Amino acid sequence: MQLRVKKSLYALILTIAVSAIAGQDAPVSPGLKSVAPILTQPSMNVFRRFAGNAEPMYEFYGKVLGLKQLTTFDLGARTSVARFQAGASEFKLSGRVPNREYRPGGVEAATGLRLLTFFFPSEGPLEQGFRAQGLPVPEFRPVTGSNRRSAIVNDPDGQAVELAIFPDAPPATYRQIEIGLTVSNIDASRKFYREFVGLEELPPVEDPIYHTTKYSFRHGSTIISLRSFGKQLPADTGSAGIQYVVSDAKAVEDLAKARQVRIAQPISTLPGFGLKTVWLDDPDGITNYFAEIGKPGKPAPPR
Repeated sequence: MQLRVKKSLYALILTIAVSAIAGQDAPVSPGLKSVAPILTQPSMNVFRRFAGNAEPMYEFYGKVLGLKQLTTFDLGARTSVARFQAGASEFKLSGRVPNREYRPGGVEAATGLRLLTFFFPSEGPLEQGFRAQGLPVPEFRPVTGSNRRSAIVNDPDGQAVELAIFPDAPPATYRQIEIGLTVSNIDASRKFYREFVGLEELPPVEDPIYHTTKYSFRHGSTIISLRSFGKQLPADTGSAGIQYVVSDAKAVEDLAKARQVRIAQPISTLPGFGLKTVWLDDPDGITNYFAEIGKPGKPAPPR
């Protein structure tokens, strides 16, 4: 049974991040070249929207995959945000919203945030979790050129999840989360995440599962990976998105205007608490959501 907190300004603030360092502002230069210098959380968070009953989704990510469920916030207007600890990140679940496109199918069926990868030391606890919930046990297959094993499964809303088994890896491996984006134009997407967001670009690799080149970017314990299967895929702009915690949301908005990045929701402020947010779209309309948390001296949110 998930925990719930009724609608409050404090609760809304706490939904932003797990381990953000509130109020530690990095100096913001008028010549800011990317968002990277003002990121205050050493990871990104990720959210997914779903249709239908919430309980199967909560049970899948909580009981089957073993993610620790945190407080679920009831924000009113039939809107809830369920939060799970995913390594050093937060994974959030909420219902679908209007004015966004939702496309069924797997990683190759549409552009958008199409795959989440979670990392585990062995498949045993996962197999027990699937059996306990009456779900088919995934088939873990060796990944060519490594000692890892992998299974691709669908969550109850039909969204793809990779269960990556890395035996005997350093503990930091299991605190990672990988956010898989399917994009229409690799060059445009690489430019956005490298030059606008300012993430560290890793060397490209050949992906033995999807048989394409994968371009990846890292920020702390979070990896964003880009794959492309052509320019003609339909766009899924609603099923999922990426969340960043920053020290200056206005600087993000200003940089977006200067770089002609699409602003989906302009900067807004929660009065009295210093919470500012701005929602941007990457070249494929994938949400990149930037949040600035209140400064010292503001009332502390409930724990």
